[in-house]
Amino acid sequence: MELLMDIRGALALLLAAWGCSSSSSAFPYRLALPSSRRSSCKPVPSSMSLCHGVGYSEMRLPNLLGHDTMKEALQQAASWVPLLTKQCHRDTKKFLCSLFAPVCISELDEPIFPCRSLCEAVRDSCTPVMAAFGFPWPEMLNCSRFPRGNELCVPPAGPDDRVQLPKEDAVCTACLDTGHGEKEFLENVCTQDFALKMSIKSLSGIEGDFRVVPELRGRTLYKQDGWSEEELKKPVLWLTDGAACSCEELVTGPSSVALAMGHRVAGRLVISWVRRWRRGEKELKKFTRAVRKLQC
Repeated sequence: MELLMDIRGALALLLAAWGCSSSSSAFPYRLALPSSRRSSCKPVPSSMSLCHGVGYSEMRLPNLLGHDTMKEALQQAASWVPLLTKQCHRDTKKFLCSLFAPVCISELDEPIFPCRSLCEAVRDSCTPVMAAFGFPWPEMLNCSRFPRGNELCVPPAGPDDRVQLPKEDAVCTACLDTGHGEKEFLENVCTQDFALKMSIKSLSGIEGDFRVVPELRGRTLYKQDGWSEEELKKPVLWLTDGAACSCEELVTGPSSVALAMGHRVAGRLVISWVRRWRRGEKELKKFTRAVRKLQC
């Protein structure tokens, strides 16, 4: 909740000043222009891996990068997940999410931008990392576009803010079981690049990530337009930072079936959501048919 507290604190100070009372791998280098469409508050989807645990539950759409639809925002945000794994700056998530999933506060009609100082801190630390992969700092993230801090904006972490390190027993975000697996799957599948029904053949850790190899009898439930069936016939999936958390949903063995969906990021199929199927075989077949009938 730190980010939301920072924003609400800044909002309170700003309203007081106005005399009012108050009741915030690979990387893309082309980002959209701001949209002219009227914004509205939407729940931050559980499938937006970039902004898991960001500290607030509702975002503005269109966002500050001009993404009009949740599907577009999810696809573009997924491309930046690898930068988080490089840990080039502790405020990388805060900065990126303030743009891809800007906090929506009912008291404000206008969006809240990141402060220029937040942008500059992340830029200075992460530009060398991005350059190593052949990507410059994008012009759309030019820090001169953002407020200096004498107006309401998302600030960098203060000197007393502590970085929260993952606990040994922390559950991977993609594996969090909310008890609404089928509903979540059907609501989010059209925002993903792929969805699979699979049994898991093997799991292995590589540089902090988990490499997930499905059994050959896994079946594609959904694939984005432009993909061939061949691409998902023998897939290798990846759970980003899987070594730093636990995921009981990824159980190996032919008798255990899982539903997984995610995005294609820098040539990898990255899992954003996975659940073990805990019902009967006939019901799974019925659910599979329902997914295939969806018009995305």
